[in-house]
Amino acid sequence: MMSRRRVGIVGFGSLGQSIYNAIQHEPSLEIVFVWNRAKEVLAPLGSLALDDLKDVKERSPDLIVEVAHPSITVQYGTLFLSTCDYMIGSPTALADHHLESCLLDVALTSNHTIYIPSGAFWGGEDIKKMADLGILQGLRVTMRKHPAAFRLSGRLAELAATATESAVTLYEGPVRELCPQAPHNVNTMAAAALAAHNLGFDGVIGRLIADPSLPDRHLVETEVTGPGEPGAQFTVHTVRTNPAQVGAVTGSATFAAFHASVRRAHDRGPGLHLC
Repeated sequence: MMSRRRVGIVGFGSLGQSIYNAIQHEPSLEIVFVWNRAKEVLAPLGSLALDDLKDVKERSPDLIVEVAHPSITVQYGTLFLSTCDYMIGSPTALADHHLESCLLDVALTSNHTIYIPSGAFWGGEDIKKMADLGILQGLRVTMRKHPAAFRLSGRLAELAATATESAVTLYEGPVRELCPQAPHNVNTMAAAALAAHNLGFDGVIGRLIADPSLPDRHLVETEVTGPGEPGAQFTVHTVRTNPAQVGAVTGSATFAAFHASVRRAHDRGPGLHLC
């Protein structure tokens, strides 16, 4: 009988709780700890609650799933990867090139895997195949949400507040520059930049739009450009409509995508992989 894969969950908001509940019905997985910054929500979990992330090794996890904040990867990513495989649910952290390089080095040295969940990113496997072959020439990802569905600060928050009657473009440019400005909102774009690794965070273009006409859904538009002569160039254009509760940062379908990613996060070898 195959042993169950031991999973630790870092972050117990709506997504972390959804993953926790899904694992209860997954015979191949078991939860060995849950951590959250606000400790009171962990009270019903008893001994599964972990007080300090520095103690993750004591729980002997096979996989740690982060669904809290990019700062977790900055502070604890190397510790997690020296312990076990690590799923980064907030991949905007990897817009820091030095951090990405450091984590990859630790993963290769310790023979562990960095997993990037697809989340709301559609077509990642095909885009990665094109990047592997060096034929991916362009990728633009547009995210449209109601202004209330963003968690922003500074200039982007001020711009979003003006989107009361019509759509407002908050940003258009390289994903690397956007990630630190909107770390809670553009994990889909970060996943795209990691899949499109021959373009990377500097070559993948992100466009963020606050649209008051979308109170109950999020739209993710992907435009792929490949080889070919002008006028006969390979292109793919997809639009993903993700139902969402009013004001929700995460769309409904993304929860199921995360559950599937956790189930698939095994036996991929050292390095970085989308799942």
